[in-house]
Amino acid sequence: MAADLDAERDIDLARWGRALVALWWLPVGGLIVGAILGTLLSYRGGTNYKATALISLGQPLSPGGSLVNGFGTNPLAVQQIVSSADAQAQAAKRTGARASALRGHVSVSQVGVVTGPGAGRATPLIALTVNGARPAATEAAANALAELVVARTTAAYVGLKIRTFKATLKQVNNQIESVNKRLAIIAESQRAARNLDPFKQLVIIGQEDNAETRLGNLIGQQETLQQQLSFAQQVESAKVIDPARSVKASAHSSRTSLVVGAVIGLVLGAIAAIVGYGRIGRLA
Repeated sequence: MAADLDAERDIDLARWGRALVALWWLPVGGLIVGAILGTLLSYRGGTNYKATALISLGQPLSPGGSLVNGFGTNPLAVQQIVSSADAQAQAAKRTGARASALRGHVSVSQVGVVTGPGAGRATPLIALTVNGARPAATEAAANALAELVVARTTAAYVGLKIRTFKATLKQVNNQIESVNKRLAIIAESQRAARNLDPFKQLVIIGQEDNAETRLGNLIGQQETLQQQLSFAQQVESAKVIDPARSVKASAHSSRTSLVVGAVIGLVLGAIAAIVGYGRIGRLA
């Protein structure tokens, strides 16, 4: 029985070979037509663009200096924000696009995941990517969503800290300006008091010392407030590290499409030759 099966297989292969030789134009034609169609389809497929914004989630600190974990420090929160209908509608409104154009075209991934003892203190970096057919709209949508993420993940009390630091710093700057004006007046008084008695000159010198001491204290407060404000803005608040820029994504390759189309055409042509040869044989 096994010998019969081998004989039938040899006969089939021989018949297929004769079919391909007799109807050679069918595989060759299929190869040519498939290559042409594959190339044409590669041009009709269009070009896809993607834009990725890099976001650093904030690391808010308690008054004692310890890390505070919450919604804004969870990378999964970013996924929930950008996939919400409200966020996508706001981003679409800012860019003039349709919200439906963003649905299913926004993705989020965590960059440089840290493991080990230092994982708890590492600031999460998030890559927010938008895919689309129009480069300008894709880039604008990614940046709009990144801004929404920054606004919604920054802790409310961090925003309060920033506003407080700014208000206090403004007052300190005003006081420094006032003391500098007083020192200028004292300097003029010193020049005018050269002919006065030493006691009055000593009073002016005492006023100058007090003003300079006051100025030194205010400058110290100014430096501390500037450092605290910078830390709250750069470390505790979420921020966009690298704005999105549109780049070409996986566009259809003409060469790949040509090869795939040619192979498919060749296979179909070979099948047509074998089937056609069998029918011709039966008719004969």
